[in-house]
Amino acid sequence: MSEQVLRPGVLPRVAPALQLSFAMRLQRVGLNPTLLAGLVLLTIVVLMALAAPLLTPYDPIVQKLDEAFQPPLRGAHILGTDNFGRDMWSRIVFSTRLDLQIGLVSVLFPFIFGSSMGIITGYLGGRLDTLFMRLVDVLMAFPFLVLVVAIMSVLGPGLSNLYIAFGLVGWIPYARIARGETLATRNLEYVQAARTIGCSRARIMLRHILPNVIGPGLVYVFTGMVLAILIGATLSYLGLGPQPPTPEWGAMIAAGRQFLLQAWWMTTLPGIALLILGVALSLIGDGLADRR
Repeated sequence: MSEQVLRPGVLPRVAPALQLSFAMRLQRVGLNPTLLAGLVLLTIVVLMALAAPLLTPYDPIVQKLDEAFQPPLRGAHILGTDNFGRDMWSRIVFSTRLDLQIGLVSVLFPFIFGSSMGIITGYLGGRLDTLFMRLVDVLMAFPFLVLVVAIMSVLGPGLSNLYIAFGLVGWIPYARIARGETLATRNLEYVQAARTIGCSRARIMLRHILPNVIGPGLVYVFTGMVLAILIGATLSYLGLGPQPPTPEWGAMIAAGRQFLLQAWWMTTLPGIALLILGVALSLIGDGLADRR
């Protein structure tokens, strides 16, 4: 076999077997194409939300009735205007802030409370676990959306009541996930070893069980964010979410439904924005699940 002759300024060619594909390089840093695509999309959405005042030349709630129903790309408003003459681009960008907030806040307390209760009841077992699971079974007998709408009907419309409704019923899937993982973990060798050397129950749950069972719950967080954003948009559509003139995608879709033939962009553009954010979060969740 002849040796490769190197000339000054010329790099040797790498054998094909040694060349790493883009997917393999992503795997080396703990990423995969699905997760990377979701992170890129979500980063763009978050940057738009943070830079909303810089990206929008118009106030999203200022009405200019003489400029109502301007179609996209036909004037000064790049995405047109709504029935009150408000700039659609400004309203969509500022809505990003609110919908991201709804997705994050709506899963934060349910994730913490549900995971904690699942770990505690799964590790301790006994009557506490039995009573807890019966409560979960009763709540799961009702569709999630029906429970949220019922609570919102009692509390009234508004963003704070929306968070309360999600907090009251959103913890159930996280509790079930954490409890199932805890039941599979509590009798493993490292947990028995910690119990043998005299570690307290609280220390075992916090230091030994929690880090090993929290992963599936974190994966579900992104699915929960998608669900929270979609339900928040649905409640806004029904008039139970954030109230006008606050820009929110669901409320914008609801406001444009009666002008669908006259001004299709009033419902289509917020719907596309909602779809993009949902796809980004779903891709991140799927990517994290593939890493496990």
